[in-house]
Amino acid sequence: MTKPSADTHTLTVATDASGRLDSYLRDQLPEFSRSRLQQLMAEGHLRIGEAVITDGSRKVRPGETITLHIPAPKPATMEAQAMALSIVYEDEHLLVINKPAGLTVHPGPGNPDHTLVNALLAHCGDSLSGIGGVERPGIVHRLDKDTSGLMVVAKHDAAHRALSAQLADRTLHRVYIAYAWSKPPRTHDTLSTQLGRSVQNRKKMAVLKSGGKEAVTTYTVQKDYPVMVGPARRMLASKVQCKLATGRTHQIRVHLTHLGCPLIGDALYGGRTLTKLRPFRPALSEVAYTFLEEFPRQALHAAELAFVHPVSGEPYSFTAAQPEDMAALEEALKICSI
Repeated sequence: MTKPSADTHTLTVATDASGRLDSYLRDQLPEFSRSRLQQLMAEGHLRIGEAVITDGSRKVRPGETITLHIPAPKPATMEAQAMALSIVYEDEHLLVINKPAGLTVHPGPGNPDHTLVNALLAHCGDSLSGIGGVERPGIVHRLDKDTSGLMVVAKHDAAHRALSAQLADRTLHRVYIAYAWSKPPRTHDTLSTQLGRSVQNRKKMAVLKSGGKEAVTTYTVQKDYPVMVGPARRMLASKVQCKLATGRTHQIRVHLTHLGCPLIGDALYGGRTLTKLRPFRPALSEVAYTFLEEFPRQALHAAELAFVHPVSGEPYSFTAAQPEDMAALEEALKICSI
């Protein structure tokens, strides 16, 4: 077992606790997925008393002391892979990328290579700044794989520190365009909640009553798309502008779902289920219905980005038009709407 460090968690099993060890750990340490906890156990980083435990199915016993060590990230050797990049701006300190949907930002489980980071290594060489060691060189903020739009990348550590400071103090300006089922309850509002890992589904984030991290999104409904279904006028979808004050994982996707308006095409948070679309079937053409049902990714685009240049101190702002798939989605909603 690796020696304890600042990254060691010590738990004493309560008298009323029971069940599998990996389930108990997941409940007590929600920041880790069950698969991550099982991996740590398999690598010998957990002990109960003095015994190293690798079997996550072992039952916990009241009064036991569990010690879990979290090792430092291993330096990852990443391969530079030349890929076409849509570069909006570049100088010796940073570059701004218009990321297409479908491109993963950095390597991870299921996406070991052919990511934006691999492409940046080929484009910039070894000058990229680091974040968390070499795991995500140059990345100041990230976009989900199936979210398109603008990102800023730092080419050296000083630029990275300055841009990250702007991200932390909420002066790095980010605006997104989203297409959501139905319509938020207010035309304009600021949603401030706590976001954390969902207890029901560890792959999802959720609005929590306690714990988690502060998440603040200001949204404005730019357009709504009502449809006549029989004698009634019903809201099919809406175009929503979202401004981020914080940048939590899946923040916009979770916040709009929390309002009852999941993103069109969002398989994880309910946007691709037919519960939102089925009531409109009598009023839509077969082509429109199929297009909306099969939209292949969450309809979310990072359209605006603004920051102060980390070296010159000059304000920089950029915009990126909607990609073709979202433009086609907007046109389809216009045709369906009354």
